[in-house]
Amino acid sequence: MTPPAPIKITPAFLRAMKGREPIAALTAYDYPLARLLDSAGVPLILVGDSLGMVVLGYPDTTHVTREEMEHHVRAAARAQPRALLAADMPYRSYETPESAVANARRLIAAGAEAVKAEGGRRIQKQIEAIVAAGIPFLGHLGMLPQSVLEEGGYHVKGKVESEHQALLADADALVQAGAFVVVLELVTPPVARELTQRIPIPTIGIGAGADCDGQILVTTDLLGTSPDYIPKHVKMCAHLATPMRAVVEEWMRSLTPALSHPMGEGGANPAR
Repeated sequence: MTPPAPIKITPAFLRAMKGREPIAALTAYDYPLARLLDSAGVPLILVGDSLGMVVLGYPDTTHVTREEMEHHVRAAARAQPRALLAADMPYRSYETPESAVANARRLIAAGAEAVKAEGGRRIQKQIEAIVAAGIPFLGHLGMLPQSVLEEGGYHVKGKVESEHQALLADADALVQAGAFVVVLELVTPPVARELTQRIPIPTIGIGAGADCDGQILVTTDLLGTSPDYIPKHVKMCAHLATPMRAVVEEWMRSLTPALSHPMGEGGANPAR
């Protein structure tokens, strides 16, 4: 008897996971990584604008363009994952409700099944417009990578009462606007716990403690292959850069005998 096909993960499915089981989320930027994560059973795959640093070599996410996001979404979408495939809206692509909807539609056309943007009350009108257009929306509060230049770096949020109250109000705004999940990045664990208990949609933490409804990581951080920096909140299960480098070095050593005799035995050209 043929076993039933795996259930396709939807926004409603993820929302229903709140309080029932942890939501695991990881980033993917291409077809093979999306396939690998999906085969492992990851329910939420994000084509994150973190690709700017870990794939494209930019100093931060503000350099990632709309066209680059579409390119990587198309690549990941070709894996046809059972997981929900979400995509980050790039820097300044959602300044107005009109631009937010137009650019969200471009990501959906490229293969994304939901979009994510950074902010709460400041972009509430944009979120409402995206949701009204029938596009599922993930929120993102706390440290906002696209604001790194304005804020002068990456800072933990919620340490002072004004930030605490702002996070509560922003989370309420996301729920009101129709978000189905919210990412909490570098939020103090007590505030992340309060937000998780306060709102009816799942919270997915990154550097925000263990009390969120799920966790998300940049996959190359988890695997230890990010090129320049791995955040201290990441507990790597492996540091794959080391054995990967060793494989390359071993392969290069294996070429040495052939390279020492470029013309082959008896001076014959091995290509002929």
